[in-house]
Amino acid sequence: MGDLLDRILLKFRQTTGAEASTIYLVRGKGRHAVLDPVRRHNDAVALRSEAPPVPLNAATIAGFVAGSGETALVRDVGAIPEDVPYGFNSNLETQGYRTRSVMCLPIKNFQDRVIAIVELVNRRAANKKNPVSFSRDQASTLAPVTRVLSGYIERTDNLEQIASRNIKLRQRNRALAKQRTKIADLQEATEDAFKLSISLLARAAEIYDEGTGNHIVRVNEYSYFLAEELGMPRAFCDEIRYSAQLHDVGKMVVDAAVLKKGGKLTRPEREEMNKHPIYGYQILSHSPRLKRAAEIALFHHEKWDGSGYPHGVKGEEIPISARIVAMADTYDALRAPRPYKPGFSHDKAVDIMVNGDDRIDPKGHFDPHLVEIFSRRHRGMGRIWQKFLDD
Repeated sequence: MGDLLDRILLKFRQTTGAEASTIYLVRGKGRHAVLDPVRRHNDAVALRSEAPPVPLNAATIAGFVAGSGETALVRDVGAIPEDVPYGFNSNLETQGYRTRSVMCLPIKNFQDRVIAIVELVNRRAANKKNPVSFSRDQASTLAPVTRVLSGYIERTDNLEQIASRNIKLRQRNRALAKQRTKIADLQEATEDAFKLSISLLARAAEIYDEGTGNHIVRVNEYSYFLAEELGMPRAFCDEIRYSAQLHDVGKMVVDAAVLKKGGKLTRPEREEMNKHPIYGYQILSHSPRLKRAAEIALFHHEKWDGSGYPHGVKGEEIPISARIVAMADTYDALRAPRPYKPGFSHDKAVDIMVNGDDRIDPKGHFDPHLVEIFSRRHRGMGRIWQKFLDD
């Protein structure tokens, strides 16, 4: 809009013979409204790059015209009568510029609202040493022009304000994008810390077991694999992938002497050992993020026919997450060597889980649908074993 305003000021000065001019735009509303001097011309002195806003009140000629909507003609600003409500306050005075005569014109929109002010200063006339007064004929000549100009000014100003808001909006969006990236990075770091914490907790629970920490890693991966093959939702698969490793966390509460005993457990010892699912649930159930892990810990030793522990529930009363982890844990236990048994091959472990042996009854122990899926897709379990072999 700057070029348009410059052309307006030049035309007004050419028409009136004004030596200097300023165009103000009304900014803000109500008591917050001010006159913003957006363009200034002066043939006599070099202007400063910026000028302060002018209050929209009767303390200045421009402020008075903006408030009243009336044209003001001042023959000599140094001799303004006391009964005139306004004075003249110009930053030009501080630069050694002497203001004599002023014509101040309101530019109104079609709702008769003042949107801008044109202030013309020091009319020069041929063969006159000092400035002369602006005339009412000049004001009358320019009045219709201001009506036409108001539409151009208002539309252009609105477009510039929209463009300015759009720039600010883009800047804000870029700032928000950076903040979202930082938040995402923090969330990722928090998630990594959470998963590390539960991994360490799971490893602590395995401290007295004969195997290595890879057991819990494999159980996570087996459980994720079976959940995917079962067609479970993505969120469930992702959650069981880190929750499965906590299935035996309750062993942390069991007496260490019982856990380290090499021989057969006595009945009281077995009863204590069989409480570890309850202990695990008590440890994990207080965290909303570990609700799935808590149900796995409580139910992973339950069996399809109701012969498991600690509560003897059966069938679909056992959460699907615990049914999955029960199969994953059993497969890994069959593959891993222990002091009391050799490590079985993949085919041998599959045969036992599908057809049973003297310890495992697949029809009584496992969800039949999971057994059917395992019998078809067991090669995936074998690949996980190979990938995470014990060191």
